[in-house]
Amino acid sequence: MNLAEWLPIGVTAFLAGLLGGGHCFGMCAGIAGGLGALSTGRGAWVSALLFNGGRVLSYALLGAVFAGVLGQAAEALGVPGWSRGLRAVTAVLIAMVGLRFTFDWQGLARIERLGAGLWARISPLARRAASRPGFFGRFALGLTWGFLPCGLVYTMLLTATSTGSAPSGFLTMLAFGLGTLPALLGMTLWAPALAGFLQERGTRRLVGMGLLLLAAWTLLVLWGLGGGLEHAHHGMHHG
Repeated sequence: MNLAEWLPIGVTAFLAGLLGGGHCFGMCAGIAGGLGALSTGRGAWVSALLFNGGRVLSYALLGAVFAGVLGQAAEALGVPGWSRGLRAVTAVLIAMVGLRFTFDWQGLARIERLGAGLWARISPLARRAASRPGFFGRFALGLTWGFLPCGLVYTMLLTATSTGSAPSGFLTMLAFGLGTLPALLGMTLWAPALAGFLQERGTRRLVGMGLLLLAAWTLLVLWGLGGGLEHAHHGMHHG
């Protein structure tokens, strides 16, 4: 996948992270507070950057693994049209996240429960990392965060998988992680003020409508690419 092909996927991932910031805050604030990720005092900025740096890196590494292993396996098995089909599924999942914000729809809770068992195994490592003093503890805590059961993260992992290569998957999840930084840095540094803003009904509806538009845009891009390919094939056939 070249840069021109990946760029719309990267923009989609970044916007999903940015627009889903309220979802990230709702999922992570209580757990982060319980594990001591909400730092105060002189080292707040450094701790926040280390925690979020580890978190974004964990997303990117998961994207590389999913795209590199599952993507290449699908190609090796000769599954026809798997990449475009998976992106269509991704658009549907993004729309589901949008419905959650706009109408308080709880359908994604089922998807998030799929990862609850894995998080039960990872959470002791997260607590151990949180108890360690210094920079390493905060960074290690962030590394465990990619395994937190979250429908939005799972949606972006499907997007990363659809790229079909480890570098593209890495970059897709990196873009998503960078998109989440405004909300999550706010969580670790200015939690009380940001929490009130992100949990307002109007803010949640705005986020939801943004994600619904994002899902529609993704489907339109797929439809446009498909129409273009069909047109090109038709022209070659008659040429």
